[in-house]
Amino acid sequence: MFGKRKTRSHDYDDDRYDESGAYDGDYAEYADGDYADGDYADDYDEAAFDDDADTADIPVIDPEDAKKAGPYDYDEVAELLTSVADQRLDLGSVIIPVPPGGQLQVEMTPDGTPQAVHLATDHGRLTVAAYAAPKSAGQWRTVAADLAESLRKDGARVAVESGPWGRELLAITEGADLRFIGVDGYRWMVRLVAAGPSGAADAGTPLVAAARAILRETVVRRGTDPLPVRDPLPVVLPPQLAEQLTAAHQAQVDAQQQQLAAQAQAAQQSAGSVIPPRMPQEPRRGADGSAMQQLGLN
Repeated sequence: MFGKRKTRSHDYDDDRYDESGAYDGDYAEYADGDYADGDYADDYDEAAFDDDADTADIPVIDPEDAKKAGPYDYDEVAELLTSVADQRLDLGSVIIPVPPGGQLQVEMTPDGTPQAVHLATDHGRLTVAAYAAPKSAGQWRTVAADLAESLRKDGARVAVESGPWGRELLAITEGADLRFIGVDGYRWMVRLVAAGPSGAADAGTPLVAAARAILRETVVRRGTDPLPVRDPLPVVLPPQLAEQLTAAHQAQVDAQQQQLAAQAQAAQQSAGSVIPPRMPQEPRRGADGSAMQQLGLN
């Protein structure tokens, strides 16, 4: 199911990219932990995802039944999903298999909206996202050129390699090695980013093998709403995951409030324990002294 095509050796040739665009830069530091809302792996941690992990353990849709290999359009495989639904994560716009031992990390926007869901493995991080696209294919080629141009401007070394779906981008950055894999569908484009330490994103590594296996079994639910080209399709967390995230966030808020209250109490106790300085005593006034003397003015 997950055969590999022979890849070219790294060719860092800037002249191969002639289109401009903006790179989102989300993966410059793949392990920065800025989405540390918690790992939600309790329901998915069936086995260790180690160097010997078999990507064949990922639940698959028979391409003969689906009439073509994945990634799949939801309308074409909706009925076939029932056989593997309990081993897949439904994120609204994408439905992805979770490798054994893969841990979920949810990245939120400032207003609390889920922005991305990452799969953290022993080898690096995998992120699958879908975008609106024209009916005709070709968006990934343009997006890849834009990404390459922007990555180079940020100081990365970028190479184009051949993968199961065509071109893939390998970027060597200061913070991580990245591999971008994209596939065009009907009115959608799906992109997977594999991010890991030096060498982890090279062809033939466990991280890249897992990335291609997951993307091959990903299902994209485009929906019918009109959207501008390249707009990300919305991420919707499953109820159980949303509840876990809400509970974890509330626990974090409660812990912060308790810490602040403890700090305030400690500061108050510290202030109360300070003995005020003793004021110098003035000579006592006689009861029969003048009014000016008793007021201390004479």
